[in-house]
Amino acid sequence: MKTLLSIGHGFSARALTPLLSDFRIIGTTRSEEKAAALHDDGIEAVVWPGTDLTPLIMGATHILTSVAPAESDPVLAEYAETLRHAPAEWVGYLSTTGVYGDRHGDWVDETSPLTPATKRGRARVAAEGAWAQLGLPLHIFRLAGIYGPGRGPFAKVRAGTARRIIKQGQVFSRTHVEDIAQVLAASIAQPNAGAVYNVCDDDPAPPQEVIAHAAELLGVPVPPAIRIEDAEMTPMARSFYAESKKVRNNRIKEELGVTLKYPDYRIGLADLLAREGAAH
Repeated sequence: MKTLLSIGHGFSARALTPLLSDFRIIGTTRSEEKAAALHDDGIEAVVWPGTDLTPLIMGATHILTSVAPAESDPVLAEYAETLRHAPAEWVGYLSTTGVYGDRHGDWVDETSPLTPATKRGRARVAAEGAWAQLGLPLHIFRLAGIYGPGRGPFAKVRAGTARRIIKQGQVFSRTHVEDIAQVLAASIAQPNAGAVYNVCDDDPAPPQEVIAHAAELLGVPVPPAIRIEDAEMTPMARSFYAESKKVRNNRIKEELGVTLKYPDYRIGLADLLAREGAAH
C-alpha cells in the first residue's frame, strides 16, 4: 500500500488528505491534542518531536514536509542521514514565494533568482538547498499567501479589527488551500524529481483590495485606509510588506494539468462565505 509520511501535518497537508483516499497517511504533529484531531480525520497521528521517525521514513513511499525552518531545518537536523537512504518515490517540500524577495511589483517565475529580503526567506532558501542535496526525488512547492476555510479575512472584518494598510505599489500573490492540495496530488500522480512549482492564483492584488472586497461581501463598512508609515504592526506583519511581487503559476497548469478551483480572491472569498452560511 502507498504510504504518505506527512511531517508537520497542518493546514495545507490536511487539505490534501481527502484527495489521497488510496493512501495510508501518517501525520506528525506537536501535541497530543492535535494528534487526537488528526486521528478524527482518519490520519495515523504521531507526536513529533518525541517519536523516532526513522522507521516511518524508511517505510514511506511518499514523504511531505511542511515544517518551517528556524535557524535550520528541524527535520534535516535530526534525520538528514536517514533521509539519504529513504526509499520514497516522491518527496515534497512546502516552501514559500518569499524566496524570491522583493521585486518592486514585478513578475517572478520558478527560474527567477532567489534573492530573499527577510531572515525567514533566507532560511527557506537554505532549507530548499539542503533538501536538494540529499539525492531524493524532491519536488519543491513555493506557496503564496495561504487562505481557506477558517483562515480568511472575514473574522477580522466582522470584529472591526481588519485594516487596509496602504503601501504604494504593494501587491501580493495568494493561494487557496484546496488549490495547494490539488497541485500536490497532481505532482504525486506525475512525479518529476527536481521540479519546482509556484503555487498561487491568477490575480496578484494589493492587500487592501482584498479587505475591501471582504467587507463588501459582508455588507459592512470598508475599513479605513492607513498609510504603512502610520500603522502599528508586528515585525512579522511588517516583514510581509517588505516584499512586493507578482508570481507566475504557468508551470502547475502546463506540467501538472491543474485547473485552479479559485483563480482569484473574489471567487475564493465568495466560496468561503457561502460555506460559513451553510455551516450555520
